[in-house]
Amino acid sequence: MDKKYVAYVGAYTSDSNAGITIMDMDTAKGRIVPRKEIELDNASFIALSHNGHFLYSICDQGVASFAILENGDLEAINVQSINGMRGCHITITKDDRFLIVSGYHDGKITVLHINDNGSIGIIADELFHKGLGSIAERNFRPHISWSVFTPDEEMLCVCDLGIDQIKVYEFNHVTGKLKLYDIIRSQQESAPRQMVFSKDGRFAYVVCELKNYINVYSYAPNKKERFELIQNIFTVRKGHKSNSAAANLIFSSDGKNAMCSNAGDNTVTVYHVDTETGLLSSVSSLPISGDYPKYISIFPDDAHIMAMNNEGNSITIFTVHFEKGLIVMNGPEIKIKHPNNMVIKTFE
Repeated sequence: MDKKYVAYVGAYTSDSNAGITIMDMDTAKGRIVPRKEIELDNASFIALSHNGHFLYSICDQGVASFAILENGDLEAINVQSINGMRGCHITITKDDRFLIVSGYHDGKITVLHINDNGSIGIIADELFHKGLGSIAERNFRPHISWSVFTPDEEMLCVCDLGIDQIKVYEFNHVTGKLKLYDIIRSQQESAPRQMVFSKDGRFAYVVCELKNYINVYSYAPNKKERFELIQNIFTVRKGHKSNSAAANLIFSSDGKNAMCSNAGDNTVTVYHVDTETGLLSSVSSLPISGDYPKYISIFPDDAHIMAMNNEGNSITIFTVHFEKGLIVMNGPEIKIKHPNNMVIKTFE
């Protein structure tokens, strides 16, 4: 049986729009078609469980959980408070036993249990980052934007773009408790927003929002200093817009190509990846025909990308030619209010 794919789009709901939109994917044509809307306040980030049975979403009340039905529809399970301000990112352990929420507004990281039925359980641990940044009204206090586990899941890396740090915590997989292990200090006023590991786990890529560049690190779990900076490369052209903010880095399934969206500049930059050295090579930077692409997503066949244009209220789709560094718009834009991120579920 051919595989079927369903996309779930999370969105802000300030204009009274639905929080999650379920979309059917046509991989042959490189298109997505809205199917159904799920009401949820400010579903600004959504994530799939690793077993593919559940979907989790940020919401005003904390975190919401849904069961994914056989046809791709969602069935609400529960909502759990995170004992703080609305979060902005979700990470889930590989065994689907713990869920971690990053708090941009209050600089808080929250670990919650996940129950066997997919519902979100009680808080296992919570802590606030402390410290001062360097830019008044922007980066003057902690803003946790992202968390990611190291490939062996021994450590949780937490990006704090407010104080230009990535805090590395030991993670207890029995209790869900965090213990500070190390701090990766990014360049002043760089604002490390997102961290992604290579498929083989040997390299880590950090998107720095305010400086519009990517820091590339080698990763060696057997060394005391696990991370070593090996490259710093820009995400924008020399003539980029002054309000540009490096936003979201994604990789092709073979790890040989990467793309980073640039919100404000409204472009996507294409890179070739040297999988031996981990280094990036810029190929091109092209417009995405939308406003403020905070997140981008790639089709399962690596042939098309989708830009979630948060302020342009649209999703634009492009055919990708990695070898040429070329993206070509594929059909009309899809109207959706304040799309923020997307996950794709595979059905056999």
